[in-house]
Amino acid sequence: MTATPEATEATPTIVLVGHGMVGQRFLEALAERGMTATHRVVVLCEEPRPAYDRVALTSYFSGKTPEELSLTDMEFIETHGIELYVGDPAVSVDREARTVTARSGQVFAYETLVLATGSYPFVPPVPNKDAEGCFVYRTIEDLLAIEEYAKTRTTGAVVGGGLLGLEAAGALKGLGLTSHIVEFAPRLMPVQVDDGGGAALLRTIEEMGLSVHTGVGTQEIVVDENGAVTGMKLSDGSELATDLVVFSAGVRPRDQLARDCGLTVGERGGITVDEQCRTVADPHVFAIGECALAADGRVYGLVAPGYEQAETAAATIASDEAAFLGADLSTKLKLLGVDVASFGDAHGATEDCLDVVYSDSRAGLYKKLVIGRDGTLLGGILVGDAEAYGTLKAFTGSVPPVSPESLVLPAGAGESVQLGPTALPDDAIICSCNNVRKGTIRGAVTEHNCTTVPEVKKCTKAGTTCGSCVKVLGQLVTAELEASGVEVDKGLCGCFSQTREELYEIVLALRINTYQDLLDRYGRDGARGGDGCEICKPAVGSIIASLAPTIGASGYVLDGEQAALQDSNDHFLANIQKNGSYSVVPRIPGGEITPEGLITIGEIARDFGLYTKITGGQRIDMFGARVEQLPLIWTRLVDAGFESGHAYGKSLRTVKSCVGQTWCRYGVQDSVRMAIDLELRYRGLRSPHKLKSAVSGCARECAEAQSKDFGVIATAGGWNLYVGGNGGATPRHADLLAQDLTDAELIKLIDRFLMFYIRTADRLERTSTWLERIPGGLDHVRDVVVEDSLGICEELESLMAAHVAHYADEWATTINDPEKLARFVSFVNAPDTPDPVVGFVPEREQIKPDLPLLTIGHRPLEGSAQR
Repeated sequence: MTATPEATEATPTIVLVGHGMVGQRFLEALAERGMTATHRVVVLCEEPRPAYDRVALTSYFSGKTPEELSLTDMEFIETHGIELYVGDPAVSVDREARTVTARSGQVFAYETLVLATGSYPFVPPVPNKDAEGCFVYRTIEDLLAIEEYAKTRTTGAVVGGGLLGLEAAGALKGLGLTSHIVEFAPRLMPVQVDDGGGAALLRTIEEMGLSVHTGVGTQEIVVDENGAVTGMKLSDGSELATDLVVFSAGVRPRDQLARDCGLTVGERGGITVDEQCRTVADPHVFAIGECALAADGRVYGLVAPGYEQAETAAATIASDEAAFLGADLSTKLKLLGVDVASFGDAHGATEDCLDVVYSDSRAGLYKKLVIGRDGTLLGGILVGDAEAYGTLKAFTGSVPPVSPESLVLPAGAGESVQLGPTALPDDAIICSCNNVRKGTIRGAVTEHNCTTVPEVKKCTKAGTTCGSCVKVLGQLVTAELEASGVEVDKGLCGCFSQTREELYEIVLALRINTYQDLLDRYGRDGARGGDGCEICKPAVGSIIASLAPTIGASGYVLDGEQAALQDSNDHFLANIQKNGSYSVVPRIPGGEITPEGLITIGEIARDFGLYTKITGGQRIDMFGARVEQLPLIWTRLVDAGFESGHAYGKSLRTVKSCVGQTWCRYGVQDSVRMAIDLELRYRGLRSPHKLKSAVSGCARECAEAQSKDFGVIATAGGWNLYVGGNGGATPRHADLLAQDLTDAELIKLIDRFLMFYIRTADRLERTSTWLERIPGGLDHVRDVVVEDSLGICEELESLMAAHVAHYADEWATTINDPEKLARFVSFVNAPDTPDPVVGFVPEREQIKPDLPLLTIGHRPLEGSAQR
C-alpha cells in the first residue's frame, strides 16, 4: 500500500474539481509520480458515481452496466488515500483564501486546485426546449431518463448529426422508436468528414431505417396542452411528428465556477491556461480537459488531448518539465455499426495538396487521402471501412512506401496494398488516446519483458481507452517477439499448443472423433485429463461436426459429448436474445416460400405470441420463444415441411437470391433455382465462422452476391464465382475466383473452396479475413481449388460429398428423442415452470422484451480514506 501523509495543516493539499475520464487520468498521473504519498488529494465529483467511460456511453443500451463502464478502481482510490466525494460538487472558490466550498457545505483548503469540470450539452434556444420529453445525451442519468420515457413513446428525434447525435439516434432506434436525425449542416458529422464521406454515411444510415434531415434547423418544439412534446418545427417550414427529443448539438466548456472566482476565460468560453495547463490568472489553479482553453487557442473536446493535459498538469505540479502544445484530433469511431475515421488534414486545408479518393456508394464505402505535392501523407477520411486507420494515421507526415492509390483500394479491387504496422517508424503514434508511440510498445517487449497484449497495455496504457489500436498492438507485439528470437505461442488456447488448422489435420488423419480423446493425446501437459476451456471446446466441436461422416462421429451437435462442447446458442439450437428468450428461424431456401408456408409461420407466431420480422437474409425470424416452447414450435414447423435455418450455428446461414430470369426482364439465368440448390447442399455445414451466400441473376447484382462469403453472379455464358466477401462491421468486396462456369463446375469449385476454408481457417475467422491472412491470398486459393496445386481437390470433394449424404435436420432429430427434449427447460428441478424473468411488453401490435430499468444507488464514498 502506498503511504499517505497524515492530514495536518502542513500537508499540501491538491483539490480536483470534477471526476470524469480526464480527472481520473490526472489522479493516476499523480500516483505514478508519487504525489499521493506526499500530498492530500481531495476529489469533488458532481455525478452520483465516480469516473466512467463516457466514450462508450451508448454501449449501455447494448447491455453494458454502469459498473462495467466504470473507470474507477476503488482499490486504487483507497490505496492512494484519495478522498473521493461523489454527488458533492464544488459550488464556489475563494482564490484569496485558497479554499473550495462543496455543495454539502464542506470547505477544503488547497495549495493546488485543478479544475476538470468538463463541458455541458448545448441546447439551442428554441421555444419549449425544456418541455416534457426533451433530453440531453451526456451522462448515465440522461440515458436512464431517456430509457424510461421511451417505454411509452413511438418516435424520437435527435437534434444534431455529429458523432454523439448519431449514437443517440442509434440508441433511440434500439429502444424501438422510429428515429429521426436533424442536422443544420448540409451533411452528417460535418467536423469529421467531407461531402463525399457524409454522402456515404447518409446512405448507410438511411438503409438502417433512420430518417435524416440535413441542412435544416430546429425552430420550435411543439407541445400538447400538458406541455409534452408532440413534434418539431424546422427551418424549412416543415414539421416533424415526434414525442421525444434528444438535443445533441455540441457542447460548451463548463467554466462558470472559474468565472465566478475571477479566472480568465475565453471570448467563446473555456478557462484560459498556459502550456503547463496552469491558469493565466492564478499560478495555484490548473484547468484540464473540455473546460480548458489551451495555449494554442483551442478547446479540445476529445478524450486524448484531455489525457495529455492531465499528464502535463500532474508533471508540472510534481516540478517536472512538461508542456501541452496542442493535440492530434484524429478519431476513429463506430457509429450505428459504421466505421468512421478522420486523421490529420482531413479536409485538405494545406496549400497545393491533392486528394486520392475511392468511393463505392452502393457499399457505403468512402476513402480519401490528402497528399502533399512531395507525396507526404497529410490526412484522410475513411467511412465504411477504417481497417487501415491505425497504419495510415501513423504514416501521416511522412511519405508512405507505396502509392496512395494502392492504400485506398479495398482488398479485392485492383492492386491494393495492405501495409503492416512493422513498416512504421518508431516515432509513429499507435495509440493516440494515450500518446503511445511504436517505439514505446517495442520497448515494453524488449526492455520490460512483456510477452502478451494485456501486459503491454498495462505497461504502456496503449489500447486502454477506445480500443481502436488493439489489433495493431497485437501485430506489433507478435512481430517484436519473433524478431527477438522468441518463439511465439500460436496455439489455439491454454489447452492446445496446436493451431485450429493443425488440430483439424490431426482429427482428419487419425480419425479422432471425441474431444476428450484429442485433449488427452495432443493437449498440453497440464491440460490432459482435464475438462478443456471455453475456447477450444466449441472450436474442436465444430471440427468434429464438419468431419463427422468421415471420422465416424455423430454429426448431431447435441449427441453425447458433443452437447457439452457447444456455445450457448448451439446448446439450444436457437439464438438467445437479450431478455433470455430465443428466436426461431426456419430455413427458407433461396427466399422462396409458398402461401401455405407463410400461413403456417404466421399461425405459429400468433399461437405462441412471437415477434416476427423479415430478415436481411430473406427469412422470417420469430422472436420471444421461451426455452420450453422451442420443441413445440419446431414440431409444428417440421410437420409443415420446414427445418432448422441454423441461424444459431457457425454454419451456412442463407443463400439469398433475386427472382432471376424466371420473372425479371434483365435476368440471364435462373438464380432462384441455383440459390435453392446451393442452400440445400451446404445446409448444416459447420465451419470456423458463419457462412453467407447469394445468387444474382444478372450483373445488376440485386442479391448483393459480392458481399458474401461465396457469391454467384449469372452471365450469358454461365456463372461467375466470387469469394471472401463480407458485409457487417468490416465490409469487403468478394474476389472473382472463376467465371463463366457451368452448374456442375460452379458446385465443384464451391465444394472445394468451402472445405479448404474449413480446413485452414483460424477459430472464428470469416472467409474475408482468412483470404487476406492465408499466405498467397487469392492467388494461392485459386491455385489450390481451381488448379489443384496441392493435389487435395479429390479429398475436398469427398469430404463435402460425405457431408451432403449424411445431413440430418437438427430440429427433427431433437423432437424425436425424448432424452434430448429433457434439456429444454428453464429449471431442471421444476421442468414445468417458465423463467419468471423472461417477460414482454406490447409494441406496434407485437411484443418486445420487458427489460427492467437499471437504477444505481449512490455509493457510500463520501470521505473515503478520511484521516
